[in-house]
Amino acid sequence: MNLPNKLTTARIVLIPALIVVIMLSEYLIPRNIGYVTAAVLFVAISLTDYYDGKIARKRNIVTNFGKFLDPLADKLLIIGTMLAILYKFKSNIIRPYLFWALLAVVFRELMVTGLRLVAVKSSGEVIAANKLGKAKTVTQIVCVLTVLLEPVLQDVIEYFLRDSGTEYVLHDIFPLSLASIAVMTFFTVLSGVVYVVRYRRYLKQ
Repeated sequence: MNLPNKLTTARIVLIPALIVVIMLSEYLIPRNIGYVTAAVLFVAISLTDYYDGKIARKRNIVTNFGKFLDPLADKLLIIGTMLAILYKFKSNIIRPYLFWALLAVVFRELMVTGLRLVAVKSSGEVIAANKLGKAKTVTQIVCVLTVLLEPVLQDVIEYFLRDSGTEYVLHDIFPLSLASIAVMTFFTVLSGVVYVVRYRRYLKQ
């Protein structure tokens, strides 16, 4: 197994640790410490996605195994993390939007994965991620980080406003999270539609 594929495999192995940190927040770990730790771990895991691709292209060791495993690792990371956040997040404003966004992510990934499997079986073609798919991944990463860190940011703001007697008007509204969820959902759906249109020939076989 080459280095890029080892990095991708390491990303998959570290995902359960990330989910455990999120789930233990407020129980065994103070919420803010848990969320910040999860965010740092999430960034570290996401960086392996950047470096495995960069190394593979630089050393010209792009493999079909890597083309298949890399998108799978992304799916496991995003869906697993979003599920953990959805379970833990108590805001009634965020949870419905996050639920529908997660549903869009799951349907999109199942559809694209099914299309990739059909392509491999019928012609041997391995469909790699395109630029729109990568943009989708970036917006998903930003969304997860925003949803994890905005509650921490609100606590910091409210801490400094407490002595002045000023009330933080956006308490438990999380506008940054709502915006990031909307952008992420848009790119998730758009990239899925583009994949289906571009490779629709496999659906006719």
